[in-house]
Amino acid sequence: MTIKFEVIKDSKKTKARLGKLFTHHGVIETPVFMPVGTQATVKAMTPRELEDLDIQIILSNSYHLFLRPGHNLIAQAGGLHKFMDWKGAILTDSGGFQVFSLEKLNKINDEGVSFNSHIDGSKHFVSPEKAMEVQMALGADIAMAFDECTPYPAGKYQVEIAAQRTFQWAKRCKKVHHGLNQSLFGIVQGGTFKDLRIENAKKLVELDFPGYAIGGLSVGEPKSLMYEILDCTVPCLPNNKPRYLMGVGAPQSILEGVTRGVDMFDCVLPTRNARNGSLFTSSGKLSITNAKYKDDFTPLDNKCKCYT
Repeated sequence: MTIKFEVIKDSKKTKARLGKLFTHHGVIETPVFMPVGTQATVKAMTPRELEDLDIQIILSNSYHLFLRPGHNLIAQAGGLHKFMDWKGAILTDSGGFQVFSLEKLNKINDEGVSFNSHIDGSKHFVSPEKAMEVQMALGADIAMAFDECTPYPAGKYQVEIAAQRTFQWAKRCKKVHHGLNQSLFGIVQGGTFKDLRIENAKKLVELDFPGYAIGGLSVGEPKSLMYEILDCTVPCLPNNKPRYLMGVGAPQSILEGVTRGVDMFDCVLPTRNARNGSLFTSSGKLSITNAKYKDDFTPLDNKCKCYT
């Protein structure tokens, strides 16, 4: 089945809404945060632990899985769900952000991206069609169109070219994507230029994707500017389809996104911070490496049902 989305309730005070996202691997209640399993595993956690925490959907990075162990091997294993023994829903990104983050190793043109592997230096080329091939082989519930993410700050001409290329790539992705149990989301780009964001969003909506992501934010711009871009972008996206803010995971930023009508979020921040001793609790951030916690056997958060 392709995904279906229903808005259950709208806030009377903000643009926040409660929804249900129906996927082949279960119904997801939104707003939802997706932990990141970069290489088919959420670092330091097992699938069973994620289930115990009522995690509904996770994100995996197709760029990393393409390089190692390879999308064809995962397809031979029965797809990403069987490969990692995860019964819930999965979203795979297209690799666009990873290409952006490895800027010194890549070359971008209208056909796609040439890059050297960060693992062994081997040369690769990924086009929109290749990005779809990889994600269809992985078999996640939601795939993302291939996009070009620009840095902050960046000149308007550079951002405009990237936004136009993202739109053309989205059309190519939609043309070749198929899969009864996988849906393809488009990604809005346009940097921190409101007019480019609005234009890109409206053009993507005309392509009629089942969901839309807002990419290219949380890349170094001030939080206040990110919220301004959300204010002008979200209203351009359909009310009856899910909206996904990519790469945002700080609690305050999630709340700001929710009040603006965003339904989905992902980020490595919670697990990365936890591995380094910084924990999010209902009463704020806690640094567990502080000496005062050495002999403290109380729960980290009485309001949380997790193991700690």
